[in-house]
Amino acid sequence: MSEGKEEVKHLVIAKFKDDLSDDQIQQYIKEYANLVNLVPSMKAFKWGKDVSIENMNQGFTHVFESTFESTEGIAEYVSHPDHVEYANKLLPQFEKVLIVDYKPATVQL
Repeated sequence: MSEGKEEVKHLVIAKFKDDLSDDQIQQYIKEYANLVNLVPSMKAFKWGKDVSIENMNQGFTHVFESTFESTEGIAEYVSHPDHVEYANKLLPQFEKVLIVDYKPATVQL
């Protein structure tokens, strides 16, 4: 694959504010998942809650993983009107958030 055309993961690692109910959080997650139907460059979405026993999560509780075919796809996603509208709604619900984009790689042994 050529540079910029490899699969790219977009990770959002977050802690929701304590005053949100589980139902409210679930609604935000459903709306996040629906972006895959609205933003053409977004190919897949997964999420999960922290279950680590190592206690190294620094208070982060949720992980959201979106898959894109390229870094250009993430740029299209970031500026897409449906994403912008949703992000403006979601981001204020976080106590803290970390966002990382990366290209998955395998180790050749």
